[in-house]
Amino acid sequence: MEYLDFEMPIKELKEQLAKCYDIGKESDVDVTETCSKIEKKLEATKKDIYKNLTPWQRVQLSRHPNRPYTLDYIKALCGDTFMELHGDRSVKDDKAMIGGLGKIGDQSFMFIGQQKGYNTKTRQYRNFGMANPEGYRKALRLMRMAEKFGIPVVTFVDTPGAYPGLEAEERGQGEAIARNIFEMSRLKTPIITIIIGEGASGGALGIGVGDKVFMLENSWYSVISPENCSSILWRSWEQKEKAAEALKLTAEDGIKLKIVDGIIKEPSGGAHSDREGTFEAVRNQIISTYGELKSIDITEMINTRMDKYANIGVFKE
Repeated sequence: MEYLDFEMPIKELKEQLAKCYDIGKESDVDVTETCSKIEKKLEATKKDIYKNLTPWQRVQLSRHPNRPYTLDYIKALCGDTFMELHGDRSVKDDKAMIGGLGKIGDQSFMFIGQQKGYNTKTRQYRNFGMANPEGYRKALRLMRMAEKFGIPVVTFVDTPGAYPGLEAEERGQGEAIARNIFEMSRLKTPIITIIIGEGASGGALGIGVGDKVFMLENSWYSVISPENCSSILWRSWEQKEKAAEALKLTAEDGIKLKIVDGIIKEPSGGAHSDREGTFEAVRNQIISTYGELKSIDITEMINTRMDKYANIGVFKE
C-alpha cells in the first residue's frame, strides 16, 4: 500500500501495530492490551484525518495509485458476464475508453468509462485515461446500440481530460465531445453516470450527461484541474491547493451547486483501502437508481434530463 503525505500518521500506526503482533508471536509476552490500544488509536486517527480533508487532499485521493479504476468496477459488478466491444468503425479502437455489455444480477447494462493504467507500461497503453476523438465516437456508438435494444447505460468517469494532442484536434476532438453531449441529452434509454476519480473538463462531459449523476466521496469534478488553474492564474503550480479550494470541485460542492444528484460514501480510508466495500456501494447505487428510472416514461425522462442541464448555472437574485 502506498501512502499520501497526509496519510503518514496512519502508516506509522500500522507499522507499530504490525511490530506489536510480531513481538507477541515471537515471545511469551502478552501484547493484547497494547495492540488493542494501538488499534483504537489507529481508528481514531483515520476518522480524524478523513473527516477533515481539504479539497486538494480529495484530489490527491482521487489519483491514489491503488484506487480502483473503471475495469475494476466492471469486473467486480459483472464478473464473467462482461463482454468488451471495440472500435468506432472509423479510425481505430481507443484503449483509453472502454465499453461493453455486462449484467448485474439479471439486468443487462452497457458500461462505458475511461480506463487508466496501473504501471508505466499500461498507462502508456491506456494513454493515461485521456481519450481521443475515436474514443468518444466509440462511446456514442455503444450508447446508440444500448438505445436500440433498450439497455440502460452506466458511465464511469475517471480522466484528467480528453487528449489535447495535435492529432486529436485534427480528427475533431471538440466536435466528438460536443456530439456526445448533444446525443446523450436525448438518448432514449436511462443513463447513470458515476464519477469514480477525476472528472476533468470536456473529457468528463463527453460521457457525463446522465439522468442521475453521482460522485464517489473522494472524487472531483471541474472544468479544469487545480494545477492548470494555478498555472493560468498564478503562473505557477505552487497555488494548486488554493485553486482546488476556489474551483468548488468536491462532491459536497457538486451537490450544493446542483451539478450532481448524490454522493456515494467511500469506506473509511478511501476507496483504495476497502475495494470490496466501494464496489458494493456502487452496485447498490446503480441497482436502486435504475429501479427508480425504469418506471419513468422515456419522453418524460428525456425532458427531465434536458431541463436538468439547461438549468445548471441559472440563479435568481
